[in-house]
Amino acid sequence: MTDLEAVAGVRDSLDWCYPTGRYYDTAKELLTLETNAAVEGFLAAGANRVVVCDGHGWGGLMPEKLHPRAEWVSGPYPHLVYPEGLGMDRSFDVMAWVGQHAMAGAPGGHLTHTGSFGVLEMTLNGVPIGEMARCAYMGAELGIRSIFLSGDRAGCEEAQALVPGIETVSVKEGLSFYQGLDLTAEDAEKAFTAARHLSPQVARERIRERAERALRRAQEDPAMGRLECPSAPYTLKTVFRRDKAGRPGPVYINTHPDSFIGLLNAKGERQSAEESDEK
Repeated sequence: MTDLEAVAGVRDSLDWCYPTGRYYDTAKELLTLETNAAVEGFLAAGANRVVVCDGHGWGGLMPEKLHPRAEWVSGPYPHLVYPEGLGMDRSFDVMAWVGQHAMAGAPGGHLTHTGSFGVLEMTLNGVPIGEMARCAYMGAELGIRSIFLSGDRAGCEEAQALVPGIETVSVKEGLSFYQGLDLTAEDAEKAFTAARHLSPQVARERIRERAERALRRAQEDPAMGRLECPSAPYTLKTVFRRDKAGRPGPVYINTHPDSFIGLLNAKGERQSAEESDEK
């Protein structure tokens, strides 16, 4: 799984992560090269198939520059059925992330958000989760282990807290510990831009090295990267940021009796702010 925000050299969202941004093509090239470094590491450790999923909404990869041994999955994710729409099924042994940022509200993160900058918080059975956890729990339900992640330091710490023993590479570190819980979506997108980056070349060297080590460890230790889903039933609560007038954002609730994948595919029910406070 790839994303664009937590790549070494990507400085902000508006200039780097949108097709209208001045440096969008540069950002895509940086992500593609980091992804290729991970692919090289996995192949060096003996992987016989690597599928790369472009997880950035507008597209974050350059397929013409992607490693020739990698397959490529891309599409309009909000309309896809999980997990097949991400190219993931039970035939895979392990999964990994490149360019993964921390969840919304994570102190010390860079360009932090969960799905979009409009989301204030997402919780699973009352516990905050980010984009990495959503994907990792899908994998866990399919028996796929989570072994590697590169991204910002807060995103790496988030992964380590979720999956003990996962290999990570921090390619940059956010310099603000302001959570921004009072921000609108528009303001949140412009916040959390200060960061200290590795050079892209050093970032790629470390990604290749750690990706190879991650897969070698996973082959030696069947427990490495194994994640257990929380106990069912499942409730996914998504709280959106306030609007420009200061009104609370909408709240959506998804539920499922026994499947996390089913939970992500369930239609959410909108609650009023008053109903959300009561629950």
